[in-house]
Amino acid sequence: MPSFEVGESIPPDTAHAVSVSLPTWSSNIGYEEGQEWVVSRMTTGYPRFFIHLSIAAFADELVAKFGTKNTRAMLFPTRQIAARCSDFLKSRAPAELVGSISAVHLVLDIEKPAAKALEPLRPTISALLFAPEVFPFAKQYWQHSGDGVSSRRAEFCHGLFRDGLLCVDDGPKSPLQKPYRGPRRYHRPSSIDAGTVTLVNNGGSGGESQETSRFLEERFGRNLELSFLDPARSAIRRRIAGALRSDNELSKSPQPEMESNTRGVVNLREEDIYLFPCGMNAIFNSHRALLGARGSMKTVNVGFPYVDTLKILEKFGPGCVFYGHASESDLDALEARLEDGERFLALFCEFPGNPLLTCPNLVRIRQLADKYDFAVVVDETVGTFANINVLQFSDIVVSSLTKIFSGDCNVMGGSAIFNPNRRYYAALTAFAQKEFEDTYWPEDVIFMERNSRDFASRIDRINANAEAICDVLKPHPAIKQLFYPRYNESRPNYEICRLPGGGYGGLLSITFNHRDQAVAFYDAIETAKGPSLGTNFTLTSPYVLLAHFQELEWAKGFGADPDLIRISVGLEETDQLVGVFKSALKAAEETGHAVAK
Repeated sequence: MPSFEVGESIPPDTAHAVSVSLPTWSSNIGYEEGQEWVVSRMTTGYPRFFIHLSIAAFADELVAKFGTKNTRAMLFPTRQIAARCSDFLKSRAPAELVGSISAVHLVLDIEKPAAKALEPLRPTISALLFAPEVFPFAKQYWQHSGDGVSSRRAEFCHGLFRDGLLCVDDGPKSPLQKPYRGPRRYHRPSSIDAGTVTLVNNGGSGGESQETSRFLEERFGRNLELSFLDPARSAIRRRIAGALRSDNELSKSPQPEMESNTRGVVNLREEDIYLFPCGMNAIFNSHRALLGARGSMKTVNVGFPYVDTLKILEKFGPGCVFYGHASESDLDALEARLEDGERFLALFCEFPGNPLLTCPNLVRIRQLADKYDFAVVVDETVGTFANINVLQFSDIVVSSLTKIFSGDCNVMGGSAIFNPNRRYYAALTAFAQKEFEDTYWPEDVIFMERNSRDFASRIDRINANAEAICDVLKPHPAIKQLFYPRYNESRPNYEICRLPGGGYGGLLSITFNHRDQAVAFYDAIETAKGPSLGTNFTLTSPYVLLAHFQELEWAKGFGADPDLIRISVGLEETDQLVGVFKSALKAAEETGHAVAK
């Protein structure tokens, strides 16, 4: 098993890595407390929590050119997104600081010949500049919404800026930001696939297309065939639909309509699947779409959620009613409110939840939604659509493609599926057609497509490895509780959604009888240790400590123990993994004996 130093990227030597090494319990506390011995060594971090160094470098250069000495900047992909963040800052930051907020919008200088080849990429950047005291509020927006620029976009656009190919755009809307529906096969009333473009016409014989091809390939790297961008987007969508299990040879030819899928929705179309730059952005935009389609109403969150989901529902819109246990009694309480006349926009839940792996009763939730007129949004990231089918109960299904769909921990992505058979479908797609922007950067699309080709086969291996680790953990006397869909009380709810041949996923969590045992286990276990999940390698994290450091008692009230350890199981050899966990358990057991004495 590899060994990582504090602050080293996971995977190592990866410019756009999604995780970072926090190899000891004390290093996790040091990170949360901002201790110099940890934060000064951070080469990267989870992208919505840690602003990538390439993004920070570009922001600093824009401040130097357009700001003052006492200014900070945050970068967004488009003018419209920067405006949303600006509105958030004006509603949250102290009134005396609002005047410090300004914006700079950069677009291609199409008067320059070298920029012509780049027009299809729409490499826009919008920078918000503000006083340093405003930064914490801007960081909230960045973290919750997932609307910030990707590190690859920032890196690419920084190069253009230095080459003089980006210029300031003072107009209300750049021509490069106009909605673009992409290839003709997507031109249907419900499609909002803005920005799906054919970058290179390699079939032509003209010197201009060959020159364009060379220019783009050199900009992106010769191993990225940008002429395959459209097919790559299509392949990602079809894999998400369960209509394309693998594809090692992408075709540039237009694909026929999907004839079947594993989602159980016969009329599901490729254009019902929307791609976003990260999973949280899929959730954020799904919430936006519901507010736009149905009006301003409170939402319901059932089950202990990933931290930013609840923050979105609380901070963007009229508020959220939270039922944190995902229990039948929670649904009883919700039903009582509905019977008393309260009405809600939507119910959001995870299936299973992170990190407690609890599964809400989707059958009952669907019945309540149909009776009392609210939408159901299910996050399937942990369960994965290779194991479960939740679209049958949902209006929208969201997922973080960053996780197991990618596996390689080097690119972000998210998706949302609008169920064509639900009552809000027409209103949602109408909102999306008008308001959604495609900001998924082409380089990230290409990496995601390549990473996801073997998604289905990886799931089988990860399911088996997780079961083997559970067999080691479950009977061990040091373990207080094992959280895994197969062993939780909510297993019947999981089974209703489990596909034939589907497993129980690669995520599990454990608590120990004593805190010292948790610390000893974490410090001893020879896996990668850091944030994120769904990686091709096993990744361990003191999840509650990291995600809820400022609200540990609140989390504990919903069963999320401060000393909980979350394990994302990878593709390693099963016997090797079992040995690693047995060794770490031995360290915990020895600590337990010392505590007992």
